[in-house]
Amino acid sequence: MSSTSTDATAPTNAVLLGHGDFGAKSSDVRARMADRVAADVAAALREADVDAEVEQLWSRTVVRTGRPTAAAQAAATLPGVGFARPAVATEARLDAIGDAARSLAAAASHGSDETYAVDSDRVGADGDHPFSNRDLQREAGRVVGETTGAAVDLDDPDRTYRIEVREAEAFVSVRRFRGPGGLPVGSQGRVAVLVSGGIDSPVAMWRLLRRGCATVPVYVDLGDYGGADHRARALAAVATLASRAPRADLRPRVVDGGPLVERVVDATRDTRMLSLRRAMLAAADGAADRADAHSLATGEAIGQKSSQTGANLAATDAAASRPVHRPLLASDKADIVAEARRLGTYDGSTVPVGCERIAPSHPETNATPAAVVDAEPESLLEAAREAGRDAEIVPL
Repeated sequence: MSSTSTDATAPTNAVLLGHGDFGAKSSDVRARMADRVAADVAAALREADVDAEVEQLWSRTVVRTGRPTAAAQAAATLPGVGFARPAVATEARLDAIGDAARSLAAAASHGSDETYAVDSDRVGADGDHPFSNRDLQREAGRVVGETTGAAVDLDDPDRTYRIEVREAEAFVSVRRFRGPGGLPVGSQGRVAVLVSGGIDSPVAMWRLLRRGCATVPVYVDLGDYGGADHRARALAAVATLASRAPRADLRPRVVDGGPLVERVVDATRDTRMLSLRRAMLAAADGAADRADAHSLATGEAIGQKSSQTGANLAATDAAASRPVHRPLLASDKADIVAEARRLGTYDGSTVPVGCERIAPSHPETNATPAAVVDAEPESLLEAAREAGRDAEIVPL
């Protein structure tokens, strides 16, 4: 990379990763989760064809690589990663740290009109280093100023040079890729998630991944009501998210729901959408039996549709034998859409969904479980659970 690049990574030889939302847990739990993060990062880098060595320190993961920018970008997509910083790894000596800051300032094409600040931290016992944080900031600040001619701004700098000093090694960086934080995938067990070709369910699935759940995507094929390319769009959204969980088994379970839909349409009217949702939850329940998932999840948000009023959600939940999580329950649609765009699942999710053709003219918005059960076909849920257990596992 040329020294005129805006990448600012030419001298870098490593990536320093900060962990997500498990810093306050016990030391044993932290260690296990940090090991999961390191393994996930190594898997993601292999998939991205980035040659690297991943080393787990106590509170950081370090990636040694000749492609630090590519490594940082890949790592910053993974749950459990709080940030990724392409860095110069150097000896824990004041002169070596100053040289690293100088090389970063020169490579960054840091103009004199851009302000800067230096932030630093030392890790180790008293006496491990013959310099203080103030010494670090003064020396690094001096060489950056000499190299760039820029002014210091401690309140709102254009660039911040970050220095972390461990016992025998220091890391100097000027770029930071923000990660999703959260917990590493798989640390919170498995959840069967109903996914569709719509906008909401991939976002719900992502939020569960981010909180450490290994998701089991369940797609209920609606048969003739599925709409053109509906299945393909849903599976494409799952594949997009699977890149963020490189060690998890995110193969979709595809349920043959056509016969279930036909029975619901023939037997029900105003409660039709509720019986359909109940059948879908029962199918997910059956898939969860096979996948050893402890709970279910959907992309529903309270009040977003007629089937998602508070009363109706209570009526549909009664069909499940497991807890039903709704990560989007209190989210506005605009926020869900924005998140889908960031994840890269939005464009493929705008295809019309088939269930719009199933909806009755006057859907029930305040149902009771008893009324819904009375209207729906006999043994619907049992048939749906069996269809879920027989779901096709589709490779990504």
